[in-house]
Amino acid sequence: MTPPRDLVLTDSLIAPAPPLPPEPETAPDAAPGLRRTQKQATRNRVIEAARELFDTQGYQGTTIREIARHAGVSVGSVFTTFASKGDVLSQVMADRLDGLYAELDRVMPHLRGATVERLRTMFAIHFSFEVRHTRLFLAHIAAAYDWTLPSTAMPMGKNQRLQRIIGECLEKGVAEGDVCPEVDQQEVIDLLMAAYAWVYRLAAWNDADAPAMTAVMDRQIALIAAGFQPRK
Repeated sequence: MTPPRDLVLTDSLIAPAPPLPPEPETAPDAAPGLRRTQKQATRNRVIEAARELFDTQGYQGTTIREIARHAGVSVGSVFTTFASKGDVLSQVMADRLDGLYAELDRVMPHLRGATVERLRTMFAIHFSFEVRHTRLFLAHIAAAYDWTLPSTAMPMGKNQRLQRIIGECLEKGVAEGDVCPEVDQQEVIDLLMAAYAWVYRLAAWNDADAPAMTAVMDRQIALIAAGFQPRK
């Protein structure tokens, strides 16, 4: 399903941090406000550098040392701000996805049609948004299977916002009578998210575009819906 024209999101929702001068030295007696400003500037540099590297080299192919060099800061400065590479990726994706989730929160309650159609529209919006930086999103997915990630990291699946949006869609379906009230909604959410992540193999292996991945996801949503729709 192709998302409605007014629902297709672009990267303009998330403006990249502007380039900054080399990391300045902070005097020991610098005012707290100046130190906070410099710390935020360093954080922005690290996030922008990491976003570019994860998008071109992947999660496993990027090191903290490379992020620091690309950002023009010391390795120590990176670790002062982030506990691990996983935390850096989590923040990169949180900043990137905030605009997407905010827009979905706005439009999802107003979408018409059956639950299946609303789910198809929602995932079509996702594919349309993520295809612009597919490698970055693949890094986000890959991090979910890194067993060394610290508990503070938020790879795909651990962030509850997408699960909540899907859950609200299913709850609306229960109220409208096209989702069985006895179905285990968390299992449905898990199946949908698993299907969504697995569809991205087509981008990794075959360089599939958003319409191609959306078409596959539409069919998989129909199969999953057969398990949550009321029996006639």
